[in-house]
Amino acid sequence: MTQFLSILLDLAVFALVAFGVFVIGRRLEAQQSVQRRLRGDTPQGEVKRKRIVSPLMRPNEVKSPVLQWVQRTTLTDPEERNRMRRELALAGFDHPAAPAIYVMGRFIIAAGLPTVFVFSQTISATPIRGVLFVVIAVGLAIVGLILPRALVQNRINSRKTEIENEFPDALDLMVVCVEAGLGMEGAIVRVGDETHESHPRISFEFQMVSLELRAGRTRAEALRHMADRCQVEMINSFVALMIQTDALGGSIAQTLRTYSAEMRTHRMLRAEEKAMRLPVLLTVPLVLFILPTIMGAVMLPPVIDAIRNFLPAMGGK
Repeated sequence: MTQFLSILLDLAVFALVAFGVFVIGRRLEAQQSVQRRLRGDTPQGEVKRKRIVSPLMRPNEVKSPVLQWVQRTTLTDPEERNRMRRELALAGFDHPAAPAIYVMGRFIIAAGLPTVFVFSQTISATPIRGVLFVVIAVGLAIVGLILPRALVQNRINSRKTEIENEFPDALDLMVVCVEAGLGMEGAIVRVGDETHESHPRISFEFQMVSLELRAGRTRAEALRHMADRCQVEMINSFVALMIQTDALGGSIAQTLRTYSAEMRTHRMLRAEEKAMRLPVLLTVPLVLFILPTIMGAVMLPPVIDAIRNFLPAMGGK
């Protein structure tokens, strides 16, 4: 038993170290690539960009027989399947097989956690028995059902936050491109290309818009699809503003300049709002941890003196 646990611990440490080295290597490689690109000495063909396939040309069928069987048996309701596909797309998983993989992953985790727990108890020297064993197994199964959905929702919120943080910079770059003489389509293509390394989320969305425009969709349709993919308030406002400007024949450069100024003001107000929340958030650790420690440090010497002096006097000594 001890040898088995030692092997598992060694494997876990090895996997953790390998994952850390991989993550650090990717970060350093990305930073060096950005620095070389800013210096202008990037060799031809060194920057490899992700090949993006337009949704108009992307196949919408699941090829794996296992995933097809999962989709036929579990995702029978079209509304539920579309809702799940939309949520996974908001999280960044827009592959046609994503709903089937998600359902299969939930089942594997919900069944795998109790199975691992039961197996660990069979080889344990002091196994858990009785009601506690059943409660833990059922609890692990419930966690296995809830955990994937919580991870997807966290991924959706994280993706929306990243897009909100990246969009103002991309909008400023679009203003520069339009004022330099590029059209709206050219500015979208240019922004999508230039922000690939620094702002990958918003770069992907702009590249998708440019691909849809090349595929024959109108500018309004492509922008609406971007708003549907992102589900971010500022992008919805931007899309509505661009469509209205096209319909009324207004100046795109002036519209972008005005909206960019409003976005900078919005970012400043949001930063001030977060700064104003800090005193309220600091109240909780102050009251729970810092204030009792200070009170204990201040009151401890008088309490010790009282115990040493008054208790003997009260006892008649």
